[in-house]
Amino acid sequence: MNQYEVLYIIVPELDEEATRASIEKFKGIVESNGAEVVAIDEWGKRRLAYPIDYKTEGTYVLMSFNSAPEFPKELERNMKNDEQILRYMVTRKEA
Repeated sequence: MNQYEVLYIIVPELDEEATRASIEKFKGIVESNGAEVVAIDEWGKRRLAYPIDYKTEGTYVLMSFNSAPEFPKELERNMKNDEQILRYMVTRKEA
């Protein structure tokens, strides 16, 4: 099992309940694929460095997890297909 982090930005129009549901959705995807969620750090709404799709802010979430090397590609596929995610980046942490 490798250690990974994913930082993703959720669209700012969502209310708190919908944002929480989106975070839980990706936590569920990680857990259902045999990975282990280590921590979820919600940074809250922040101003973007540059506009993305005419949006100037977004809700940042950092999730750390342990998984097999094949899983991050599946997580990226799910995030790419979700219209509520502005940007995402999965990185492997050194042990």
